[in-house]
Amino acid sequence: MSDPSGNPHKVLLVDDDPHIRQLLAFAFAKAGMVTTEAVDGEEALAHLAGAGADLVVLDINMPRMDGLEVCRRLRAMACAVPILFLSSRDEEIDRILGIELGADDYVVKPFSPREVVARAGAILRRSATPSPTARQAHDLSHGLLHLDTGGWQAFWNGQEVALTVSEFSLLMALVAAPTRILSREALIDRLHGPGFAVTDRTIDSHIRNVRRKFAECGGHDVIETRTGIGYRLGACAG
Repeated sequence: MSDPSGNPHKVLLVDDDPHIRQLLAFAFAKAGMVTTEAVDGEEALAHLAGAGADLVVLDINMPRMDGLEVCRRLRAMACAVPILFLSSRDEEIDRILGIELGADDYVVKPFSPREVVARAGAILRRSATPSPTARQAHDLSHGLLHLDTGGWQAFWNGQEVALTVSEFSLLMALVAAPTRILSREALIDRLHGPGFAVTDRTIDSHIRNVRRKFAECGGHDVIETRTGIGYRLGACAG
């Protein structure tokens, strides 16, 4: 799998377990992607500050600096690199917290390496290719909200709002159908494609993130909740 310029995607694998890193490196190599490895959060941040990556596969539980702190620091620096968390089964709270900190998705241990690669590929495809509806026009606007789908940039009243790949994709789906109410299941399909096991709470966390980021710029009416049904685009009037 390659980026728009034809170069293989670069994936940073961050896990203190060498066996897991080896399994994932082999699976990503079979998918045509190039991997680099880091044994903890500090090494991961150092690598991203230098060589960078197209996507980070990040374990939550690590010595010295855990995955949640790595995610927190990256988003605090407005680094929008997509993050796919690896999480243990008994860490539901941590998984949801990871999404709220700005991760794009998570996979629960024990996992299939093929599932990790599939979820990573879905994130990378979303970041590289706008949806068919969005491709009809690179600019989507509604009230004070403006999306540049070609540049994957969101603006509120002219001010850029930094969103993750998943947050941008979710908002783009709502802007592309401004009068429709989209259920959580419909939003999951748009973000991940049919068949991905993602909880409703993950979508709710992405929605909270989008609302919080726009509220900080004065946008308090970006997304409406229709209780028991789903979400739709708000008036975006400020």
